[in-house]
Amino acid sequence: MKDIYILGISAFYHDSAVALLKNGEILAAAHEERFTRKKQDSGFPAMATKWCLEYSGKNLDDLEAVVFYDKPFLKFERLLETYYSFVPRGWRSFITAMPVWVKEKLFLKKLIKDELKKIGGFFPSSLPILFSEHHLSHAASAFYPSPFKEAAILTIDGVGEWATSSIGVGKENEITLLKELHFPHSLGLLYSAFTYYTGFKVNSGEYKLMGLAPYGNKKSERVKKYIDAIYEEMIKVADDGSLWMNMDYFDYATGLKMVKENKWIDLFGIPPRDSESPISQEYCDMALAIQKVTEDIVLKMAKHIKEISGCDNLVMAGGVALNCVANGAIVRSNMFKNIWIQPAAGDAGGALGAALVGWYIYFKNPRDVAKEDSMSGAYLGPEFCSLDIEQTARKYGAIFEKIDGYSQAAKKAADLISQGNVVGWFQGRMEWGPRALGNRSIIADPRNREMQKKLNLKIKFREGFRPFAPSVLWEDAREYFDTQIPSPYMLLVADVVEKRRLPLPENYETLTWQEKLYHMRSDIPSVTHLDYSARLQTVHKNTNPLYWELINEFKKLTGYGVVVNTSFNVRGEPIVCTPNDAYKCFMRTDMDYLVMGEYLFEKKSQPDWKENKNWKEEYVLD
Repeated sequence: MKDIYILGISAFYHDSAVALLKNGEILAAAHEERFTRKKQDSGFPAMATKWCLEYSGKNLDDLEAVVFYDKPFLKFERLLETYYSFVPRGWRSFITAMPVWVKEKLFLKKLIKDELKKIGGFFPSSLPILFSEHHLSHAASAFYPSPFKEAAILTIDGVGEWATSSIGVGKENEITLLKELHFPHSLGLLYSAFTYYTGFKVNSGEYKLMGLAPYGNKKSERVKKYIDAIYEEMIKVADDGSLWMNMDYFDYATGLKMVKENKWIDLFGIPPRDSESPISQEYCDMALAIQKVTEDIVLKMAKHIKEISGCDNLVMAGGVALNCVANGAIVRSNMFKNIWIQPAAGDAGGALGAALVGWYIYFKNPRDVAKEDSMSGAYLGPEFCSLDIEQTARKYGAIFEKIDGYSQAAKKAADLISQGNVVGWFQGRMEWGPRALGNRSIIADPRNREMQKKLNLKIKFREGFRPFAPSVLWEDAREYFDTQIPSPYMLLVADVVEKRRLPLPENYETLTWQEKLYHMRSDIPSVTHLDYSARLQTVHKNTNPLYWELINEFKKLTGYGVVVNTSFNVRGEPIVCTPNDAYKCFMRTDMDYLVMGEYLFEKKSQPDWKENKNWKEEYVLD
């Protein structure tokens, strides 16, 4: 029987990516940014595509189909109807967008063919290029890899073609979308509007807004005032979670900004925060307000889909599904017995969803349900051998020690972090999705009360308020966190258990957020956020045995089966892909050690690091 290969593509908006299936199995998947080193690269994913094909040993003429993650003509229809509805307000945006559409995006099939031909190899004229609707791609990425034969499906993002949210049901190899919410009414765009107003970058800074929310004062009248203002002036929310947005406050439909700033100043009494400027308490309170509103709406959507589907299982995708705090609220509601979230929930994951739409819906193949899921732990990207690492070392004249075996490397790394060192950990296949899950990670000791400050300011070069995630042995997870379900992809928030918490001072809520930041809150302070929560990664021996072994060795040394895990990059840089990327990042920061495969690099033993330019200018701040 001939093997069937299907290529899924997401491109031309943000976070371009590619996924390759072999007989329905996810063979490879990667973000273009990891190869180009351009954060959230939106261009055609040529390098990621080339790698996927090389990894599979196949060429373009071996493919059965190429599937793109949305439908450009539907999106174009939405743009035209929106501009027409808001005449003459959208004129400036119209004349900016239309030349690009007329020149490129309306002829997307030809553009995809031309780009694929550049990669090399024969491009057969008979190779079908298919187009899946945006939210169907999200739904497919959530349901088909999940461990459920049947599940309710919830997708929420900014906007696809028309849809901004959808609810549906998956059963065996079929997906039925039941309801959609349409542009311009969008929970994702509402959250992005507040991301913009609080001084962060839209489409990349939303997780910062989520991280800032716990610094809001829960007892403050200002937070209540902001929430009331959102509900009374900006939005109307129905019982099913659908929302209507008052476009008098928003400019994204036809303008060149997210919001109408004068209206927001009148409503909230504060101006939009300038990027990189100091963060005052008002913006912390604003972050808390929109986070609470978002959780309320997501819970209403989840409740509604539970009522109309009767399913015990829920799967999720779309950019809002990366809001792990809202996801945690669904878990705590006990509405569903099981929840599974696509690790690449944003637009990159649409590439995988599109390929799966091709396999199950276009080719009508039956579905085998994996016991856990079919994502291979999200370790779907490139991996590198000893020769690649030694080649990088020779390139830079790097000094290293060869460790005797991978188990010894795990043991050595555990010993180093137990002594207060920060270690770059580079192993195996690169992760798929925005989270580092133990193969391209920076790891440290969670017991160290100074570690959050050190990681943020001297290694990641980012805002000091940003929290760090714990990687915890699944067997020990309940010893530290209030959780009953696995969180292998770092997409759920759980609270630190009561017995590990330390009491807060009586005046805690009156402190500035800077004073709150470094207050000792638990015996694992570097992964305990202000509200005692943590963005949790449960580590499973069968999925990543080497990372599990590292944490287990750390437990033998310290009694703690949990470590700090943050992505191996600096602010504005994509997660490292190659040994060359890893060594450069290691040398540019205050990391103490780097462990790549079976090779140990000590910072103080390395030759002086010289670059022709200031590397911080290489990356645009996210």
